[in-house]
Amino acid sequence: MATEGHNLSAYDKTTIPNAKDFRFGIVVSEWNGQITEGLFQGAFDALKDCGAINDNIVRWNVPGAFELIYGCKRMTAAYDMLDAVIAIGTVIQGETKHFDFVCQGVTQGIKELNLTGDIPVIFCVLTDNTLQQSIDRSGGKHGNKGTEAAIAAIKMAQLKKDSKF
Repeated sequence: MATEGHNLSAYDKTTIPNAKDFRFGIVVSEWNGQITEGLFQGAFDALKDCGAINDNIVRWNVPGAFELIYGCKRMTAAYDMLDAVIAIGTVIQGETKHFDFVCQGVTQGIKELNLTGDIPVIFCVLTDNTLQQSIDRSGGKHGNKGTEAAIAAIKMAQLKKDSKF
């Protein structure tokens, strides 16, 4: 496994744009809440650490990972002044093909939002084989993918700002 023994969430704040003037949306799946709350906290803490202001961070909850697509779509429509949106969820392998269909659908849905919209949507959806793998990636021994998503959101918000015509 590529991440074994590595915490991938460390970042050098001096290389990250200051987020104080950016506005972020975070859509969080309620399914597997133990995991998604950890991911949210990692994202929120990293945004704040990089200068984001509480009033410039909007959070919406949706029931599950598949609903992230609609939640992100509606959030970008409702808050057209957002600079980036982070989709937070987790899908854990079970005994059926449901895992494959949900993972594929969410991935393609978030991709489509990025292709058709003007606000970057950051994919922070864990697709793990076990609950332990999700725990390890939501604040455990492999860091927090929410932190990584926040850093990506800041960088994409800066790209959006720099590429305005």
